[in-house]
Amino acid sequence: MFGERYFATREQLSQVMRGIAGLALETAADLGGSLPLEEIENGLGTPLLFIVSGEVNAGKSTLLNGLFGHDLCPVSALPETDRVICYQHGNPARDIAISPLHEEHHRPHGFLRDFLLIDTPGTNSPVRNHQETTARFLPAADLILFVFPVTNPWGASTWNFISELAPEHLQQAVFIIQQADLREPVDISVIRGHMADLSMKRIGRVPPIFAVSGKLACEAKRATPFAGELLKASGYPELESFITQNVCESPRRNLAIETWRSQAAAALRAVEDHVEKQSHALNRHGYFLDTIEREIDDIRERFVVRLPHHLAEVAEVFETEAVWISKRLRRRLGVIPSFFRLFVGDRTGPAIEAIFAERLQAAVEAVAEKDSVEVVEFCRTHWNELGERVKEAMAVDLGSAAPLDTTLTAAKTQFVQRLGRAARQGIGNLKVRNQLDKDLRRRNLALKSFAFMTLLLTTAGATCGALGIPWLPLIFCSLAALFLIGGVLTAWVTRRSIIAEFQSRLLDTCGGFASTLRSDYEEALRIVFRDYASSLNAVRTHLVNEKKAIEPRLKRWQELFLTLKAIEQDL
Repeated sequence: MFGERYFATREQLSQVMRGIAGLALETAADLGGSLPLEEIENGLGTPLLFIVSGEVNAGKSTLLNGLFGHDLCPVSALPETDRVICYQHGNPARDIAISPLHEEHHRPHGFLRDFLLIDTPGTNSPVRNHQETTARFLPAADLILFVFPVTNPWGASTWNFISELAPEHLQQAVFIIQQADLREPVDISVIRGHMADLSMKRIGRVPPIFAVSGKLACEAKRATPFAGELLKASGYPELESFITQNVCESPRRNLAIETWRSQAAAALRAVEDHVEKQSHALNRHGYFLDTIEREIDDIRERFVVRLPHHLAEVAEVFETEAVWISKRLRRRLGVIPSFFRLFVGDRTGPAIEAIFAERLQAAVEAVAEKDSVEVVEFCRTHWNELGERVKEAMAVDLGSAAPLDTTLTAAKTQFVQRLGRAARQGIGNLKVRNQLDKDLRRRNLALKSFAFMTLLLTTAGATCGALGIPWLPLIFCSLAALFLIGGVLTAWVTRRSIIAEFQSRLLDTCGGFASTLRSDYEEALRIVFRDYASSLNAVRTHLVNEKKAIEPRLKRWQELFLTLKAIEQDL
């Protein structure tokens, strides 16, 4: 098809401009109305208007059929066209009467997307006023084909119509000698010469003149395979080459495409600038979030720096609980309870350790609860201030504090529980019970010895008394009393020494216990601030999604840019 390169370039440019408009809409780039889609459709998509005029049965319809290789116009030996017919694209096919002298024929042929064809009645047709209807299309015509039958190229009606045309309309005029296959080449040459002379006399200029055979062209284009030699014999290649070079690729048409291409390039540069600004803004937002996260880390470090004060408070709690548990141990090591446990088993060590661990855990959790409240309140205050900064820097609303409250509440609970578990585990690691168990075993062994001797001597005295042996019961009972007194004294003395040593060991491990909590305290604080920082994940996710969205936009921009460059090189 003639003009394929022009139409392909025009369609390619149209698609590029639509792509630029779509990319501008997606990136919210303001093109200032320089690339409206309506003008793209109406400007680039305007079909070329061809008008065919000539006498009745000059071969106008056959000419059009031969040009486009389709039976678009009905052909007959009798006059077929009795009104001005406008052939344009439309699906389904339909005929619309615009006026008694004007019809629109919509056909689904693809080439009609690019061409608007006006087939007119013969200039010598009895239909009145049709030339006035035809004249309305002349100002917009890209090509006016005046068809002369080779049997009579001197028809007065056609020449009279040509003579009445305005000079600007004659610029688009082309003379077609139709049915050239009916004459010899020599005759055709003579006819060309006479038509040129007549044209000079009538209108003062000689339009391009082509001798063709529409019949041969139709046969060539319908043949399978395509009949190239027959098409050459029809004279159509010269006509189609002229249409391509002088109509489709005319300076006027190319200037229009170049104008649109320049506007598209300017619009694409505007989109590029906007996307670059967005990219720089996202980078700034990323740096801003990094700064916020470093700021949160600095806040955590400030709380860690205050750690010795908090550990001193933990040490005081430890000392208080150490004194209390020593008093509890004193009651358990009383004389009567001590002798009683000789017979039922002594679990003083595990019981004291369990009580001490439980109370110390509760006390440490109370301290941690107070610290966590302070940390959480600081985070809430910081979040309120941070929300304003984020909105100002990134135009992103951090939202309500409800999700943050949930996060901080969970972090606070985890903080307290972690330190409580660490306190219980720290008691086990200090092994304060090991020496106590050893001391209690030695004490119980001594008490068992005294109790055994007391019971043994008492039994011996009772036996002698039962047998009526004088003096021996008194002696044995006296000895039993001495052993009992010795056991009581031993229990009382060892209780004091064991309690004193136990309390001393606990107080000596006070600093060690506080130190064992340091790493857990730091880790618990880290987790709290990590959870606090995770509240910014929505903003970070938004930023990541925006960065991901820019990548395909940049790729599309590059594709549009390369396509525009290719169009520029073609032009």
